[in-house]
Amino acid sequence: MPLSLVIAVAVLIVITVFLFLQTQRQHTHGINAPEQKTLITILDKQVVVASDPSEEDEYWIYVQKGRFGPKREFQIGVHYYHHLSPGDKGILTYQGTKFLHFSLTR
Repeated sequence: MPLSLVIAVAVLIVITVFLFLQTQRQHTHGINAPEQKTLITILDKQVVVASDPSEEDEYWIYVQKGRFGPKREFQIGVHYYHHLSPGDKGILTYQGTKFLHFSLTR
């Protein structure tokens, strides 16, 4: 087997691994992810009460893109939590796994 072929395959493997890790960091962990907007429906919301009184409670919404789209969860602020209800539809602005804004459509 020629040495140039082995080197070419090794370079392709390194490039593939690098691109895979970069894509995973961007889409799974939200690192350097672009800001995106999408039409969603709020499925449910939940409060996770902190066990330590010095910590703040966490507020979460569970959303679905479209009628049969993927379901996702986002941690939100308390003001969004109290104004949103399951079944609300609107435009969700997010960046990776980070919730940025929700605009309710009537």
